[in-house]
Amino acid sequence: MQSNPSRSAARSPAAGWVHWLFPSVADLILIALLISLSCGAFSPRLLGDAGIGWHIRNGEQMFHTHAITRIDSFSSTMSGQPWYAWEWLYDLLIAGIHHWMGLNGVVFFTALVIAMTFAMTFRISLACGANLFVVVFLLGLSMGAAAIHLFARPHILSWPLVVIWFQLLRSWEIAAAPGKDRSLFWLPVLMLLWVNLHGGFITGFVLLGLFLTSGFIRYSTASERGRRLVAGKRFAHLVKVTALCSLATFVNPYGYNLHVHIYQYLSNRFLMNHIQEFLSPNFHGVGEQCFAVLLVITIIALAVAREKPRLSELLVILFAAAGGLYASRNLPVSSLLLTLTVAPILSFAVAGARANADLAAWLRNLLSRGESFASRMTRMETSMRGHLWPGAVVLLGLVICLHGGKLGSRRLLDAHFSATRFPVQATDRIVQIGLREPVFCPDYWGGYLIYRLYPQDKVVVDDRHDLYGEPFFKNYLKAVLVEPGWEQVLKDDHANWVLVPAESTLANILRQTPPWSTVYEDRMAVLFHRNAE
Repeated sequence: MQSNPSRSAARSPAAGWVHWLFPSVADLILIALLISLSCGAFSPRLLGDAGIGWHIRNGEQMFHTHAITRIDSFSSTMSGQPWYAWEWLYDLLIAGIHHWMGLNGVVFFTALVIAMTFAMTFRISLACGANLFVVVFLLGLSMGAAAIHLFARPHILSWPLVVIWFQLLRSWEIAAAPGKDRSLFWLPVLMLLWVNLHGGFITGFVLLGLFLTSGFIRYSTASERGRRLVAGKRFAHLVKVTALCSLATFVNPYGYNLHVHIYQYLSNRFLMNHIQEFLSPNFHGVGEQCFAVLLVITIIALAVAREKPRLSELLVILFAAAGGLYASRNLPVSSLLLTLTVAPILSFAVAGARANADLAAWLRNLLSRGESFASRMTRMETSMRGHLWPGAVVLLGLVICLHGGKLGSRRLLDAHFSATRFPVQATDRIVQIGLREPVFCPDYWGGYLIYRLYPQDKVVVDDRHDLYGEPFFKNYLKAVLVEPGWEQVLKDDHANWVLVPAESTLANILRQTPPWSTVYEDRMAVLFHRNAE
């Protein structure tokens, strides 16, 4: 009997070492994303949102006071008012990273979480039977859609949690017997963490609701007594897990008040209609167009699917599509969910097209060759176990961050707030003046000023919209849009110093309005001071 050469090679020591040393596609995805986001072309984008500034300072404040923040201390208008710092655990984490590694560490940590999320999505899709090339293509579209929200903010921790959460639910649903449902008890553990990291934990309950709906319909429509009994047990099990997850959400510093606060915030139509990230996406952007292509591919995949998708998959697809179309901030999570659900469906359809007699022979042959190559690549991918190279890159990145972004004498990491997006020079001037008064600025600059000036100076407003509320922001918009009563708004806020974009409407009117005088001006920003009348 002849021996199988491939099996002999698989048993050889050399092949075993290859499986440990050679990087897999998932490893390459992680490394490529990590490098491009931390020190490559996309690294400046991660500090494109000023909110990370007050997250860092809040974490530092909690370290100093040994207490979780409950009242505001960063603004002059809300000072001493109750503040639900619902992302307090992230603030502690990012403040610790900033203390040891500065902004380089903040950017590197964010890049690592994003890279791990997409690499994990890739591996999960393959494990569910997806074609390697199909996954890579869909993952590329997902990365493009997520680009609009690639910021060093706590929301990026919700991305891997959503992926893990969905996969646990999907694995539970396709399990052969109720006895394999124990993995679901990881969900309350994850929720305990999630509720203290980011408000995106609500997505976890939406997914639970979708799978509960699917389970209840399966139970209600089961004709055979045995299937109905099994469906009932599985549904009851998921109900128990959902109840445990609900209880886990109350393990936070604010108790049930956090739930009330989040509801009031998300149900406020004025805020939802005026906060940019909650508005529907503008499909003139590249990221939005990537999501549109992903939606089209989803429709095609459902149309050509060889087997009818499970109800839970259809519900998740509808939720992801609706969420992405409703608010631009949902595009990353929606894209990841679409990739996880659509990749296996589309892959099975492509595999079945090889036997479709209605297709041209050359096309069937091409599909067959592509499927065969993808299968070999997938087997090779799943055999890679070492992940040596990602570990080495992460370790090297940590060393570089701990040495101020340098490797020897060469600087590789230089994370900083861009002077083309934030008032860097104007803030330097404020520091030189030694200002000890509140500064009025656009809400999207507030976090940067908190990072640079606190505790010497406070801001009048920043992007913590849930803290300030609707009445305050109505007056704020009246000031920045120079509507009737704008001067009184600044007086009521005791805003004697105003820092605004150089070409803004408020800057143009203040230049012509006594008693305001220009203290500093560059292409980015103008600093005004109200002289004594």
